[in-house]
Order: sequence, then C-alpha cells, then structure tokens
Amino acid sequence: MYDLIVRGARLGGETVDVAVAGGRIARISSRIDGTAGREIDAGGRLLSPPYIESHVHLDTTLTAGEPRWNESGTLFEGIRIWSERKGSVTREDVMERATQLLRWQAAQGVLHVRTHADVTDPELVGLQALLEVREKVRDWIDVQIVAFPQEGMISYPRGTELVEEALRLGADVVGGIPHYEHTREMGVESVKETFRLAEKYDRPVDIHCDETDDPHSRFLEVMAAEAIRTGMGERVTASHTTAFGSYDNAYAFKLMGFLAKADINFVANPLVNITLQGRYDAYPKRRGITRVKELWQNGLNVSLGYDDVMDPWYPLGTGGMLQPAHMTVHACHMTGRREVVACYEMVTTNAARTLGLEGYGVAEGGGADFVLVDAPNEWDAIRRLASVVLVVKGGEVISETRPPETRLMGEVVDFRREGREG
Repeated sequence: MYDLIVRGARLGGETVDVAVAGGRIARISSRIDGTAGREIDAGGRLLSPPYIESHVHLDTTLTAGEPRWNESGTLFEGIRIWSERKGSVTREDVMERATQLLRWQAAQGVLHVRTHADVTDPELVGLQALLEVREKVRDWIDVQIVAFPQEGMISYPRGTELVEEALRLGADVVGGIPHYEHTREMGVESVKETFRLAEKYDRPVDIHCDETDDPHSRFLEVMAAEAIRTGMGERVTASHTTAFGSYDNAYAFKLMGFLAKADINFVANPLVNITLQGRYDAYPKRRGITRVKELWQNGLNVSLGYDDVMDPWYPLGTGGMLQPAHMTVHACHMTGRREVVACYEMVTTNAARTLGLEGYGVAEGGGADFVLVDAPNEWDAIRRLASVVLVVKGGEVISETRPPETRLMGEVVDFRREGREG
C-alpha cells in the first residue's frame, strides 16, 4: 500500500510508474503492482524534478508602475525608481507581494527559489519580511535569501555593515554589485569584501556582476581570482555577466580558460537582460546577454533566472521557468537538439548545483518532489511552453492544473508531434 502512484509517466526516455510512500519515492518501475491512497494516470506526460528559480527579486516584485513606470527601460532608471519606492515599503507590503509570486511559481512547478533582498536600507525592512516569508512557506517551497546591496556595498553609507547585519539575521548568501560602485577600485573592494564575509560566516557568494553593456566592466575576472584564492568555486555564482557579451573575443577566450579553472556557477536572466541591455545602442543592437552557449560548451555550470516579475526593471512575467528557458533557446542560438534540452537542464539540474541542493532529482529512495509536465519530453516542454499539470512536494500533491483543450470544428487539436520529439 503506497500513498501515491503516478502511472504511465515519461522519465529518462522510458514509460514508468512511480510509487510514493512516507514522503519518499519508494519505487520506479515499468509496472508497479499494488494499491495507493491515490493513483494518477500520467498519460505519457513528462515526470521531471521540480523547476528551480536561480535568481529573482521577491522584495521588488509586483510593483511595476509604482511610483512611476520605467520609460527608458534601463537598469539604472529601474534602480532609481526602486530607490523612490523603498520609502513606502512595509513588512506587510513585501510579504504579501512575495507570497503571491511564490504561489504563482509553486503552481508552475517551481519548488526552490533563490531571491535577492535589497539590504541598502538602514531598517532592513525587505530582508526582515523575506526572512518571515521563508519560514511561512517552507512546507511547500524552499527559499534562499541573498543579502544584496542594490545601491552598492562600498558606495552606500554603511553598506558593508548592512550586508553583515543581514547575514547575522539569517540571510543564506552574500551578494554584491561591483559595477554599480562609484569607481572600479571601489568595485574591486566590494568583491573582496563579499568573499571576506562569505568566509567569515561560511556562506555562498552570489554577485550581480558586470550587468552592463560596457566592455570595460571586468569584475568577473576579479570574482574568478577570489574564487581560486579561497577555493570556494562551487559555492560562488556570477549572476548576469552581460558585459561578457560585449567583450572582444581575444579577451573573452582568455577569460574562459580562467573561469574553467575557477569552477564558478553562472546565472543568466535572458528575459530581463535582453530587455534592459542594448538600450544605448542604435543598430546593430546587442542582445545584452552573457555567453550562455559558450559557457555551456566549455563545461561551466549555467542556470537561468527570471530576475524580475512586474517591477521597475521588467513590467511583464508570470514566474514560470520555461519562459527564460524558451528565451535562452532563441537569444543564445541554442536550437540544436541537445542545446534545447540543455536549456531545460538550466532550470532543473544545473540550477540545483547553483543553489547547492542535496538529494535533488527523481530517484528511488529520494525525496518525493517532482512535477508532471504536459509534454512527452523536455524538448517539447520548451517548444510549447507546456503547462505543469501536477506538483508533488514531500509526497503530497500541492497543485493540479487542467491542461487547455482546443477544439477546431468540433475536433480536438493536438499540438504535439509524437515520434519526432524523442
């Protein structure tokens, strides 16, 4: 007697039954005899580990147009608008908005989230709110919080002290934003301070790095050098690195070898960066995204984030992780068969490595956290931006979605192409 059996799911290219008992995956087999408290017919749909959000800002989410719209569409106007909005932020305000987005994400199969919390606020209102949210939602979604100095660690008054206070209060990760510091020297200092705090408090590092089109913004090399010096590579993440897309190839190829030695993680945010970057270009316009394809080809770990959902930097979005994967396929010229699947892995297995998750994946004896996607495989899931029809957390069904059905002249239209998308 099992708690749950999902029958006829696609996993690893095979059709299997998955049985759950006591919050864990008890058995995976082509056919499982026995009964369960509940049985679900997967109908040949993809059974996947849950999606992972590697980079989002829960404290700023759902504030688009408050107090005004970002008419230039630039990163820096977004920062100015958020600086104005911060004056009216309350703990209740942040908690309500953050929880709403997390509910949207969980319903779309996202069960792990890394959020950046702006700590350039003497009262640390946003951080305090997200710490409380993290505890309130822990039964259905896991949240990591980055202490992120949005207006600079060195340039902002008491910026370093505020980051350290955030770590003492319970932030999980040390953040930074060196390209926003007043000078390059201050930017280098901020990277070194980030690593100093990470070593002091035994926390991972996740830095907003070189989020600009400026080819002279080169803090990524400073991060790599610090990762090598400290031996922290696997616990270090460089987010955005959009200037990498503007470097000349002579420098970029030299840097790529250095990055492989550092063994750090990368997070690209294609929806937002393809929107924010290139704003000062006439034509041709840069794509404004890091070298995702080349990083992947060189064996570096790349994952994807939504970054912003309906806030001063990006007025659109739902929080579903197939959307950034879909954009990566297009913006990074990753339309090859293996490349499309790699983009799916960037919101699942690669992202698990970025967040340092243990026990992630679908395996006998492992935790029963998984999703059922309305597609036969990863390739088709991205092609059709397929719905997540079932979300299971700790063996419990927490979300169910009825997939859309289209009828044309009375007959069901099936948008799948069986046999071509194995």
